Amino acid sequence: MTHAAHADEDRPTADPVASLLAVLDLSDSRARTSEDIFTGVSQPMPLGRIYGGQVLAQSIVAAERTIPEGRNVHSMHGYFLRPGDSSKGLTFSVDRIHDGRSFSTRRTQAFQEGVPIFSMIASFQDEDPGLEHQEPMPDGIPHPDDLPDLEDRLTGLHPVSKRLFLDRPVDLRHVPSPIYLEVEGAHEPRQAVWMRARGPLPDDPAVHRAALAYISDLTIQESILRAHGIAWTRPGLRVASLDHAMWWHRPGRIDDWLLYVQTSPSARGGRGLATGRIYTADGSLVASVAQEIMVRVPD
Repeated sequence: MTHAAHADEDRPTADPVASLLAVLDLSDSRARTSEDIFTGVSQPMPLGRIYGGQVLAQSIVAAERTIPEGRNVHSMHGYFLRPGDSSKGLTFSVDRIHDGRSFSTRRTQAFQEGVPIFSMIASFQDEDPGLEHQEPMPDGIPHPDDLPDLEDRLTGLHPVSKRLFLDRPVDLRHVPSPIYLEVEGAHEPRQAVWMRARGPLPDDPAVHRAALAYISDLTIQESILRAHGIAWTRPGLRVASLDHAMWWHRPGRIDDWLLYVQTSPSARGGRGLATGRIYTADGSLVASVAQEIMVRVPD
C-alpha cells in the first residue's frame, strides 16, 4: 500500500522515545464481554503505514494487562494480516485462553475500523528455577562506540526515506554496514546490529519487554536481502513481514546497548526466513526471534 507524501515529511519527530512510550500506553475500554478490549494510537509514519514492531509491542502490552501478577511473557507467535494505517487508532481484543498453575495463554487481535490487521498468541510464566545454558555471543564484533552513527550512513538518501530511519526511537549501528543505499562487502546471509533507545526508559520491566518486541522487527529482514546484494533502495523491491515469533529468555534494558545477531537459513518461492538472537553488551542472551517475509525483486 502506498500513501501520498505530506509537506512536512522531512521534519523530524520531536521526541521519538516519548512517541514509543505513548503507543505502549494503551487505554482500557472497560467493555469486556468474552474478551478484554484496549485501544491505542500509532506513531506517525512518513508513508502512512504502521511499523509492524509497534503492533507487536502493543499486542504484548494488551495481553499482559490481563495476566496474574508475577507472570511474564516468554513467547509469542503472530501473523501480520493486513497493512495498518498510522493515521488511525487501533483496538486490541484479548481472549483469556488459559490460566494454569504456572502458565497463562492469551490471544490478542489488533483491529482498525473493525478489520483485523494482526493476530497473536502469547504465553506467560511465573519465574521458576530450572536448567540454564545459552548460545554464547559471537566474538570479534566491534563495540558500538567504534562504529559510525546512523545519520552518518544516510548521506544521499531522500529526505522522506531518511526520516523513516531518524524518527525511530532506536539508535542502530550495523556490522559490517547498513544496506540502505548499497550492500558493501560479501553477500552473506548474516549481519549484526547494535541497538539502543535514544533516551532513557522507565525502570518498569514490562516496558522493556514490550520495547524489546518493538525493536525485534527492526532490521531482521536484512540478512535475507544482504545474501543477494539487495539494498533497501533497489527500484521495485517489495518486502512485507508475514509472521513473527519471539522468545524472551533473560532480562534486558532497551536503553542499554543490545546486539542483534541475524542470519537467514533459507529463501525460496518469494519468501525468506530470518532468525535472530539478542544479547546484552556483556553477553547475556535476552531473546530469540524468527520471522518470515514476502520478498519480491523485479527481474
